[in-house]
Amino acid sequence: MADSGSKIGEDDEVPGRVKEHLCQPCLSKDKQTVADKFCSTCNEFQCNDCSNVHNVLAILKNHKLVSVKEADATSISFKMKALDLCGDHQHSFEFFCEDEKKLCCSKCAIVYHRKCHSVVEIEKIAGKISSPISTLGEKLKEAKEAAEGVAKHIRSSKDQLAQDIKEIQVEVRRMRDEVMKMFDDLEDLVVKRAEILQRETLENLTKKQTRNEKHLADVTSCIETIESIFKNGTLVQKYIAEHKMESNVNVLCESIDEECQNLENVNIFFHFDETIKLPPLPVTEFIPGELQLKFNHQEDVTSVNMMMTLTPVSSIALKKTGDDIDEPFYRGIDCLPDGRLVAVDNKNKKCLVYNEKLEKVGSYQLSHHPLSVVVVSEEKVAITHGHNIEFLHVSKCNEISSSRTCKVKTKYDSICLKGDRHFVVGTYDEPRSVRIVSLAGEELDFSVNLPNKIYPADSSDCTYIKSSDKLVITDRDEDTVFIYDIKTDSRVVIKDDQIQEPRGAAVGLSDTILVCCRTTNTIVQISQTGQILSSYKLEMKHPYKVCVSRDKSFLVVINSCEGNMKMQKFKISC
Repeated sequence: MADSGSKIGEDDEVPGRVKEHLCQPCLSKDKQTVADKFCSTCNEFQCNDCSNVHNVLAILKNHKLVSVKEADATSISFKMKALDLCGDHQHSFEFFCEDEKKLCCSKCAIVYHRKCHSVVEIEKIAGKISSPISTLGEKLKEAKEAAEGVAKHIRSSKDQLAQDIKEIQVEVRRMRDEVMKMFDDLEDLVVKRAEILQRETLENLTKKQTRNEKHLADVTSCIETIESIFKNGTLVQKYIAEHKMESNVNVLCESIDEECQNLENVNIFFHFDETIKLPPLPVTEFIPGELQLKFNHQEDVTSVNMMMTLTPVSSIALKKTGDDIDEPFYRGIDCLPDGRLVAVDNKNKKCLVYNEKLEKVGSYQLSHHPLSVVVVSEEKVAITHGHNIEFLHVSKCNEISSSRTCKVKTKYDSICLKGDRHFVVGTYDEPRSVRIVSLAGEELDFSVNLPNKIYPADSSDCTYIKSSDKLVITDRDEDTVFIYDIKTDSRVVIKDDQIQEPRGAAVGLSDTILVCCRTTNTIVQISQTGQILSSYKLEMKHPYKVCVSRDKSFLVVINSCEGNMKMQKFKISC
């Protein structure tokens, strides 16, 4: 119902006044006439004269005319906001040209579409359209979600820029403090060594001074003796004194002459090596680093196809059995290619195998407290425990045996595969938080700047995305997840209310990242650019580690809640 057709609109009714509608065709001729009829097909209020055209033109005879009172009684008040009006003639759309796929008013139908083969009334086909308006609504909702995703990504980028700048300031200050500490240590060291040199040099100079003072006293005494004899002695006395003192005088003169020959100027200074010298330039002309701004192409921020849905499949309680010493604490879990699971019990020093129904089908007693486990091949797994990586053989019949143990220099906790021949391993109590280890035990470092932080045991986890060469590190104490792009030497820092005490991490559907969050009892799904895609509430307290099957069809999660330990399996779907 057009707004211009109301003399007193719906929004400005006054008690005691009668609502009147004006004839809209008359209004288009600058003439104000009270309407008597309402045509629901034309969506117009019309006076009797204008509405009579429905009786004249055959094409309008099927239109539905009602009185104005009936129109008000049926609350015909939906406002199309001119969507139903022809732009050329300002008449309501009544027809649809199927040949040209266009809406037409009565004039358009006569003027422009006379030669078209199929011009049909909208009223007759409205219920048969293949793309209902609800579909448009869904598309608009998807577009709105995408736009909201863009807005969220922009806000996140702004926050990330601010965070990066703060981190740059912290890093520069850290470097300054380290340099100042280096110079403080240098000052202490150089001063101590200079003091040692000073003491040694002073001892030598004191010895020389003592000898010289003795020589000076001897010379003075000899001069006094010679002068006294020369003045008061007889010729005999002078002759005896000359021969007697000649040799002593010669020795004394030679000693003094030698001391004169050995006189040195003593100086001490410190010379900087060329490697540490800085040019005499202001820092604005010599910056020992490079400030870079990088733009990386992001994946679709809505990531609709990557959002996962978890459906519970099975769940078991992890309880102490007959041969266990303590309540079990599973520190690691991974999926074998055939769907079985391998887990390690830290408390009871065990490696265990579960079938697809989460039934325990194999067990092996270890000689150490295992920290984590990763499947290497169809029948081989690797277990970390401090300075060792032990390889076990797990047969199709669930028999487990030790193959070999690889000694390493670094203490390792979490472990995952980097490729066919290398692992990515998280450390503890070590200055390098994550390293690369070959199957033979050769240890290497990543070529990116990793957190300058020493993680205690069980405070961090790592995983690796092979397809994009990205490293993921969780920081439990800082409520943070780091994503490092090895190719571009850049990183994304994820801090969000949904990330609370992140523990185990794994690569999930479409190579997104799954993280167990202890405080919120959830598994959070994160895109490779750091966007939170979904969060799944678990029916367990303190989720600890998660693993995903090779085909990404299911995942298994274990927790670390003492007295209520569980293992749960979920089907993954989009």
